[in-house]
Amino acid sequence: MASKYHAPVMLNECIEALSIVPQGIYVDVTFGGGGHSKAILAQLGDKGKLVAFDQDADAKLNLPNDNRLYFIDQNFEYMANHLAYQNCLPVNGILADLGVSSHQFDEAGRGFSFRFDEAELDMRMNASTGKNAADLLNTATQEQLADILYLYGELKNARSLAAAIVAYRTQQEIRTVLHIKESLKAYTPKFGDYKFFAQVFQALRIEVNREMDVLKKFLEQSAEVLATGGNLVVMSYHSLEDRLVKNFMSAGNFQGVQEKDFYGNVIKPFEQVQKKVITASEQELQINPRSRSAKLRIAKKK
Repeated sequence: MASKYHAPVMLNECIEALSIVPQGIYVDVTFGGGGHSKAILAQLGDKGKLVAFDQDADAKLNLPNDNRLYFIDQNFEYMANHLAYQNCLPVNGILADLGVSSHQFDEAGRGFSFRFDEAELDMRMNASTGKNAADLLNTATQEQLADILYLYGELKNARSLAAAIVAYRTQQEIRTVLHIKESLKAYTPKFGDYKFFAQVFQALRIEVNREMDVLKKFLEQSAEVLATGGNLVVMSYHSLEDRLVKNFMSAGNFQGVQEKDFYGNVIKPFEQVQKKVITASEQELQINPRSRSAKLRIAKKK
């Protein structure tokens, strides 16, 4: 199931970055198809532990039968609380493979991909709770939609796009992928429509799942739960995520502004293991095209 669900990106690089201690405690906050988790388990000893998170119900289908694995079917937004409840503090390493899995993109009914015109616009990572993308498109104000498209999709004509969506929904409720395409037809580039809708769908998905807020909470909690010398390994797929990760690892805050103590020492919880971002090898790019946009960063708890 895992291989069909999602091919783990930069698997070897991620496992190497964790510097796994056989009897240690590790966290995979994005279990998905289980590829990374299974590779971690392969390096753990009998007393080692792995705590894995995934709010997507489909991820449970990929769980291995291993008593060293503690699976939590929740958003990793509350990672610290769950780890404390499981008596798994502090931890020796944390891995986060952010974004959407190949499985989620390929399942038409999830609404993550603009390839399926008749698909409902859902886009929720946890399909059992919260407002979906269609609800958002039909209820958000024009100003709110403009902000979402500009901030999370980095679309410079966000105000015009928001106005077009609002005008369309006065005549037709927006429920499917085709509806959103039709609403933005006048602004869709003749060449480059793929990139355009990728930006639109990214913006809606981020808002629906509160991805930036969740990522910030996760990064702050990682500094609290990691043991000294433990590694934080984060793989992101777009510049908004990567900027937050880079800033937090390098400066201890999301603005990237270094603050110093009385003695001139930079106040931050992490040291970057490798300042240059890690990207997929040419060999992996040929096998797994999704790895093209992946950026891997590593930091060690001070």
